[in-house]
Amino acid sequence: MEVVIGDGAEIARLAADVIEERVRARAAIGSRAVLGLATGSSPLAVYDELVRRHHEEGLSFAGVEAFMLDEYIGLEEDDPRSYRNVIEQELVSRVDFTPGDVHGLDSHAEDIPAACTAYEMAIVAAGGVDVQLLGIGADGHVAFNEPGSSLASRTRLKTLTAGTRADNARFFDGDVDAVPRHCLTQGLGTIMQARHLVLVALGRAKSEAVHQLVEGPVSVLWPATVLQHHPHVTVLVDEGAASRLQLAPYYREAFAEKPSWQGL
Repeated sequence: MEVVIGDGAEIARLAADVIEERVRARAAIGSRAVLGLATGSSPLAVYDELVRRHHEEGLSFAGVEAFMLDEYIGLEEDDPRSYRNVIEQELVSRVDFTPGDVHGLDSHAEDIPAACTAYEMAIVAAGGVDVQLLGIGADGHVAFNEPGSSLASRTRLKTLTAGTRADNARFFDGDVDAVPRHCLTQGLGTIMQARHLVLVALGRAKSEAVHQLVEGPVSVLWPATVLQHHPHVTVLVDEGAASRLQLAPYYREAFAEKPSWQGL
C-alpha cells in the first residue's frame, strides 16, 4: 500500500495519471482498458482532470469499458441523484465512451440476486477491472460495504447505516428521510479482484477512517482495512485526511525519494 499526501490538484492529477496510463497502454496493444468508477464528492476533481485531458490532450475513452461500484434502490431511473445519472453527468457525457460500455447495477431488476450475479459475471467477461477508483466513508466503508460487511462479500443488496444516510443527505437537500435505505453494491471480495485500487480521501472528516485503513488492524468494523491485503493499492489523501496518520513523515519521505521509473 502506497500513501501519497498532497493537495487536491495533485491528488486529481496523480489519480488521472494512473487511469490515463492504463487506458493508453491497453490501446497501444489493441486491447481495451476496464475501469471501475466511484461516485461521491472525492472523485469529482479526478473526473474533471480526465475530461480536461480528453479535450486538450486527446485522451480517448472510446473502447474503454467501465463498471460502477454501487447504486441506490428506490430512486426513479431519471432521478439525477441515482449514481448512474451522476456518472453520466460528471464523466460519461463529457468524454467519448462508446454507448453501452459503461455499466451500472440494475436496482430496478425483478430478481435482485440474479442481477447481482449477472453483474459479477459481466466484470469477469470483460477481463476484470484494471483500475478501480475508490472513496472512503467516515466509518470506513468502501462502495456501500458498511461496517460489519464480510471481507469476502460479493455484489449484493445492503442496508445503509444511519450514519451513511446522514452523510449523504447533503445530496438530497439535507433531508435524511429522502435518502434510500437500501442499495446494491459491489462486495469487498469483488473490489479486491481489481488489479490496481486507487483510493481518494479528502478532508479531516475522513482522517480516522484513513488512519484505520492504512495503519489499523484488518477488521469488519472498518471495512476498508481489507485493502491492506491487496498487492497494489494507492491511497491519495490531502492534509486533512492525513492528519491522523502516525507514519505521515515516512510516507512523505518515501514518495519524495521514489525512483522516477517506478510510477504509482
